[in-house]
Parts: sequence; structure tokens; C-alpha cells
Amino acid sequence: MVGPTSVDNGIQKDEILIIKELDPTAVINEPLPPVVTENGHVVDVDDDQPESKKQSPREIVLGRNLHTSCLEVTEPGVNDELTGDKDADMASILSRYRKNLLDRTKHHLGYPYNLDFDYGALSQLQHFSINNLGDPFIESNYGVHSRQFEVGVLDWFARLWEIEKDEYWGYITNCGTEGNLHGILVGREVYPDGILYASSESHYSVFKAARMYRMDCVKINCLISGEIDCNDFKTKLLANKDKPAIINVNIGTTVKGAVDDLDLVIKTLEDCGFHDRFYIHCDGALFGLMMPFVKRFGSLEAPKVSFKKPIGSVSVSGHKFVGCPMPCGVQLTRLKHINVLSSNVEYLASRDATIMGSRNGHAPIFLWYTLNRKGYKGFQKEVQKCLRNAHYLKDRLRDAGIGAMLNELSSTVVFERPKDEEFVRRWQLACQGNIAHIVVMPNVTIDKLDDFLTELIEMRSTWYQVGGDEPPCIEADVGRENCACVKHK
Repeated sequence: MVGPTSVDNGIQKDEILIIKELDPTAVINEPLPPVVTENGHVVDVDDDQPESKKQSPREIVLGRNLHTSCLEVTEPGVNDELTGDKDADMASILSRYRKNLLDRTKHHLGYPYNLDFDYGALSQLQHFSINNLGDPFIESNYGVHSRQFEVGVLDWFARLWEIEKDEYWGYITNCGTEGNLHGILVGREVYPDGILYASSESHYSVFKAARMYRMDCVKINCLISGEIDCNDFKTKLLANKDKPAIINVNIGTTVKGAVDDLDLVIKTLEDCGFHDRFYIHCDGALFGLMMPFVKRFGSLEAPKVSFKKPIGSVSVSGHKFVGCPMPCGVQLTRLKHINVLSSNVEYLASRDATIMGSRNGHAPIFLWYTLNRKGYKGFQKEVQKCLRNAHYLKDRLRDAGIGAMLNELSSTVVFERPKDEEFVRRWQLACQGNIAHIVVMPNVTIDKLDDFLTELIEMRSTWYQVGGDEPPCIEADVGRENCACVKHK
């Protein structure tokens, strides 16, 4: 073992045990997964490479591990308690894994997770199995819970979305998807024969809910911005006037960060004669927590998500803008709707209207801790910072001749997909067809964006040489004015 002489990437040298026989975290040059276009065709990512450099394609197969490496679970040896070899092996693995996490965090840009948090003060609670099983407002016989923190967090969000304490019900979910599953389930229970309407840019969990609950689902076209096309919505509503409408409204779409016009959706429903026959679920995974802190940005006024409007439920992810070491979310609905889902559970001595049974009791404490530390003013500053940095990134991309789009009330910058899939993986970019995106979160600094831009511009000079390949045309994805291909420059 090496003595504590220096620090490498935040890891004390004495943490690293050198074991030559075991290196399960060594970097392996894995073959890249194929690029799948929207029509389902597979494109070989290195068709233009010489035969000697081509990698064999790796298909994505359900039920099989996508990774070629595995940290095997092994039985302790007979003398491990005496020699300490097993503990040493595991310490070495964990140390190298931590080092890998530091590097992956440094190059994280494509997914909407705020990685800038410090919960060291809560480490004293990690020795407890905290479980908030059942209804957060009704204690069960299990006493190791954090309901008092959970209800405090829910009350904070109730104030944010303008609903009285005695008029809402909600809970801390395990992720944003669970919030969508719950919100749509409530809508289905309120209107058992209702049709689910969702834009084509909605999160995949919305369509998963339709399959799980065997609901009729109508997909609505989108504008080039990614926002729901209410003209198409109107047409499809009028074709199904005999059945109630259950609508998913996006407060920030997954790929383009587009915010659906909630007021226009409501007006469209009313104009089509659905006055008291609709249920609206607002999927605010990321931007549902950002929009309340944006009054105006540029020439646009931020849309307001409020229970003073005829909506049925709102969900957000807790690990995205807030930042949390484990996935979690918040789901709020109207109390009058929840009785159709709630049932007594004698085993718990409580009631339950949640999707899951056991629920992570640590997550509410993490959320409570951050909400108390930052408050409304702290979040407002972070939102403004993210929007400014997103505009900086968009402008730098356009200055470099790279097609890019940014919706005014968004921190998601969409741009042409980098040609090299290794580059995509290095920066962990989220891609769809010919476009990729970066979600500018509180932990994404100008310096980090500059590092990315420098590397991207340098790499493009090798990808697109005179007389060779040209950058892709992304007019169909982001509009002519945002495309910088040869045809639209």
C-alpha cells in the first residue's frame, strides 16, 4: 500500500491498494452500439473507416447486459477474515470506481442532472433504514420514517404551484417516471373511458403508462420548437368528442426543452366542448421547477403552472434541478381525486395510494435539506445562471458555424450531432437522429462549456475537411434559421 504522500483527483494515495492480479475497472475498448434512425434502420457508425479500423457492431438486445465487463460477486475465502485480502480487493475496486465517477462527472453534459451538491451533513443518517411506506400523511406501524420531512417538502411545492394544504395530496416518488405513471393513473381513474393525448415529443414514460393501463392513446404533432401543435390537437379532439380527454402537458420536453402552452391547451379543450370532461397532467420533470422562477426572459413571459388553473396533477424530478445522489421526484394532485386510488392496508396500519409500496425515506431529507439551504431566491439565481450559460453556448456554437437551437425559456441547447460516437460517449451527449443536446444545469460552468467547445471545434476540423464529408442538415429538426449546413448557411 502506498503512503499518504499526495492527492490524485481528490483521492488520497493511501486509499489506492495496488493489486496486480485484479483490475476489473480497466478501460476496455468496447465496440460501439449502432446508430438507430427514427425509422428503425441501423446505420454503421464507422462505415467510412478502413476495414482494419472498423469495429464490430454491438446490438442492443433486451435481457442482455450491454457492457462487456462485470464486477463479479465472489464468495469470501476461508482465511479472508485473517488476511484481509477480500476487504483489500473491494477497497481497491471502490477506489478506482470513485476515480472513474470523478472523470465521468467532469465530462457530463447531455443529461439533466445537477451534480453540484454536498450532503455531507446527512451522512450521519446513512446507517438507518428509513422507509416511508404508505401514505405520507398517515403514519404506519413502521417507526423509522421521514414523513415529517416529506410533508414539509410537499407543502413547499404546494405553495409553489398555488394549492392550499387541505386541497392537495402528493408524495415523494422514486423518479419522474413514477410521477407521470401516477398522474396519468389518477386521470384514468377519474375518467375510466378517457383517451390519453400526448405530443410526439413527450417523455417515453407517458406512452409506457398508456401501455401499462391499456389506455387509448392519441399522439399529437409538434411545432418545430418541440411544443405541442394545438391545431392538430383540436382536430384530434373533435374526432373523439364522445370520450373525455386526459392530456399530458410538457413543461420542458425531453429533447428540445420545449414548454407546451398550458393556457392554449385549456382554451383548445374548452373551444372543442370539453368544459368539464378533461384531466390535465403536467410533466415538469426538469423545467417544472425552473419555470416558477422565470418571470420574463427576453421578449417572452414564462408560462405559469398553477392549480388555480384546471389542472389535475403536476410532477417533477427531484434529482434533476435540485440535485440529489439518488433518483427521486415529487407528485402533487388534488385531494378530491385521490380517494379513487386509496385503500386501507391493515399490515401497515395505514392507507396507500402510491405506485410503489416501500419508498426511499432518505430522499425527502435530501430534498428538505436543499430547499431549506437555497430557498426561492437561491433557486431563482441558479435558474438565471443556467439560462445565461445556455445562451452563451448557443451563441458560441453558431459563431463556430455549427447549427444550434435554443428555446427562449429553456436551458437545453440542440445542435448537430457530432460525427464521432466516441466523442458523444466521452461527453455523454443525448442524441436523436441528426441532433444532439446539452442540458445546461447549475453545475455546468462557462469553463466546462469552453472545454467542450474547444474540443468539438478541433474535432470537426478533422471530421469535415475540404472535399470530404459535410455536416448534417438539421433543418427538419430545428428549422431553416437554426441550420448551418452548406445548403442553409
